[in-house]
Amino acid sequence: MSATNPLVLTAGEPAGIGPELCLQLAGKKGIPDFVVVSDPAVLRARAALIGVDVRLSEVAPDAPGDRPRKDNELLVVPFPFSAPVKCGSPDPANAAVLLDGLRYAVEGTIDGRFRGIVTAPLHKGVINDAGLPFTGHTEFLADACGADLPVMLLAAGDLRIALATTHLPLRDVPAAITGERLTSVIQVLLDDLRRLFGIADPEIVVCGLNPHAGEGGHLGHEDDDVIAPVVAAFADRGDRVRGPLAADTAFTQASGHKDAVLAMYHDQGLPVLKYAGFGTAVNITLGLPIVRTSVDHGTALDIAGQGSADPGSLIEAIETAALMAAQR
Repeated sequence: MSATNPLVLTAGEPAGIGPELCLQLAGKKGIPDFVVVSDPAVLRARAALIGVDVRLSEVAPDAPGDRPRKDNELLVVPFPFSAPVKCGSPDPANAAVLLDGLRYAVEGTIDGRFRGIVTAPLHKGVINDAGLPFTGHTEFLADACGADLPVMLLAAGDLRIALATTHLPLRDVPAAITGERLTSVIQVLLDDLRRLFGIADPEIVVCGLNPHAGEGGHLGHEDDDVIAPVVAAFADRGDRVRGPLAADTAFTQASGHKDAVLAMYHDQGLPVLKYAGFGTAVNITLGLPIVRTSVDHGTALDIAGQGSADPGSLIEAIETAALMAAQR
């Protein structure tokens, strides 16, 4: 893989804001080279709708990085959709093409044609409505890469929050937090903070599952019986892993954390991250053999086609992917 190879950007749900975020990138200078996977016809129609003057150039799927992107240009690997696209109204008929494009991007990154993959948001429900099981990018990418344990990490500046579990109903979370899983997640987090972020001796704060980290067993036993022994094992071998800390203080400066916080479930960690940096935060998948980043928001169907979507998070995701690829 060459440092000059482009990143690959999947444009996401076409009825959402993904296409117009990609279009806005064409006029930005200094962004690392990338190609877009999408339907050129959808991009042209959206450009006309929101009044953006962009030059769209189709590139061959087997040679996407033959030349750098010019000013006000998007290089597009064409994946035409099966059904017409209407802003705000996703069509399950287009789900298979979306996953085909995502699969192409992953395979191209594994093969070295791309330095990394950046994803605009998809609509999980619409893909499932098409009869295609899909719990999210993270799980899809892990399966496509043959990775045993993907770990979701979101970053906003120096704040990094990883998740021990991702897209699970809340009632299923306690059973999913086993000593074996926590050990594996923490190891992936330590390894990739070193490998992808260049942090030689990372420090991780681990949240408790229950309020007040279980209050000595009065508010639940998982913190003392499952989480604490795992943390102690890492600390005993010299890793800077602390916890379990009550989640209501783990994210504060008083906790003294430096490099990452490990939350036990999706809505324990992500509200904090999005409050701190919504619109500029980046979603990163650890534990993969490739670099993958994404935006910190969803498809925003309600504002699709209005031209008001902010590309800030997508720009951060592209720049972060390039930095991580260079670090590797």
